[in-house]
Amino acid sequence: MPARVSFDIPSDVLESARMTVLDAKLELAIALFSRGRLSMGKAAELAEISVGRFQLQLGARQIGPHYSVEDALEDSAALAAFRRS
Repeated sequence: MPARVSFDIPSDVLESARMTVLDAKLELAIALFSRGRLSMGKAAELAEISVGRFQLQLGARQIGPHYSVEDALEDSAALAAFRRS
């Protein structure tokens, strides 16, 4: 199992934003994907949702895929690891 890193978000910040922890993870994942910092597979992993659901979230925000061969290979490996777990 990969190492995990955590950080604290004050609960009043989440309340002010009307977000849950999972909502915050999704928003962070979308932001990092949009900036090219995470592949789609890794962003979906961060958001704790499937790649398909992540793609739906991107589509709802009109964010197109920026998908390279490296992204496809990484996503394929992430999917294979997910299926093994």
